[in-house]
Amino acid sequence: MKRTIIDASSLELTEKVVSIKRVTKVVKGGRNFRFSALVVVGDGNGHVGAGVGKAAEIPEAIRKGKQDAEKNLVEVPIDENKSITHDFIGKFGSSSVLIKRAPEGTGIIAGGPARAVIELAGIKNIRTKSLGSNNKQNVVLAVIEGFKNLKTPEEVAKKRGKSVEEILG
Repeated sequence: MKRTIIDASSLELTEKVVSIKRVTKVVKGGRNFRFSALVVVGDGNGHVGAGVGKAAEIPEAIRKGKQDAEKNLVEVPIDENKSITHDFIGKFGSSSVLIKRAPEGTGIIAGGPARAVIELAGIKNIRTKSLGSNNKQNVVLAVIEGFKNLKTPEEVAKKRGKSVEEILG
């Protein structure tokens, strides 16, 4: 399934810093401290992306992370309940995230890193469970990877040569 590249300049993106880590490199003269920032951006209307920025200063690392996230935007199909179109498991590295649709009024049931991605994508009713590794970066990227593989009922119907009503039952 080929997705189109999304132009970040035409969207009003909000950013959320998921984690900031201090990374130390021991060199001959002592220790070098740098910072790594995991940033998620989204427009709250079905577009979300994540990126990592590394720099000597925290604000610079966040800025670089935001730029990286804007380059990696994905489109998320959202149904009429403000949920996803079908259940899936997103995998990245040793992290797996089970993401299930939910009826209206459920809210967002998700852990910290997955919640950031889901809120910025504009999803209002969803249930998630982090399986495997709980590494923040891998959990965020597993959710985004799952969103990349999400299909709309229209896409599935077209691929199978059926009507949307036959697919939805």
